[in-house]
Amino acid sequence: MNLENYYRKRYMLFRWRNSQSFVNKSIMAFFMACLTGLMAQIVIPLPWTPVPITAQTFAVLISGILLGRYWGGFSQLLYVLLGIIGIPWFAGMKGGYSILLGASGGYLIGFIIAALFLGHFVDKYVKSRNFIPMFGLMLFANFILIYVPGLLVLGFWVYTVKGVVPTIWELLVMGLLPFIVGDIFKIMGASALTKAITPKEPYGEEVDIKTGW
Repeated sequence: MNLENYYRKRYMLFRWRNSQSFVNKSIMAFFMACLTGLMAQIVIPLPWTPVPITAQTFAVLISGILLGRYWGGFSQLLYVLLGIIGIPWFAGMKGGYSILLGASGGYLIGFIIAALFLGHFVDKYVKSRNFIPMFGLMLFANFILIYVPGLLVLGFWVYTVKGVVPTIWELLVMGLLPFIVGDIFKIMGASALTKAITPKEPYGEEVDIKTGW
């Protein structure tokens, strides 16, 4: 396959995705939720924190890229809601509403926000589909949109379990610092994948065809 043919195929793929019906987009969102649940089972527990290392963040970041505005976020909303009602696809094959109230509950909320954010940018702004801008957007989505609600809920969980308010440093040690290196590698991989698979021309909802912003 020559490059011109490859570029055309990826354009047609995203054009097709963008023009699908509500039902078809819902089905795609469900399958992305399943992929998130599958990757959540790649777990590395850490002895000093109730928050494990998982691979699901990669699926969260990619969901916005593959499904675009609203639907990337909807896929993560499905993941959270179906997990709450009992599907055991949270980390460690767990399910139920108690997970949302537990140490990792805030990160799940952050997944929805991050996917919405990235889906908005990839659909609206052509230039965001290149490696460097997407790397920056994913850094923000990962370390702000996911970790801020994650750390807030983690702090509340520590207070309810231990009866003491954790310090900022204690929260960072439990809920952020152990994950930075792995997250950066996941972000680099997701950014590279975005550059490879997304067309660099408008396919439906972009705001500025000339500048891409």
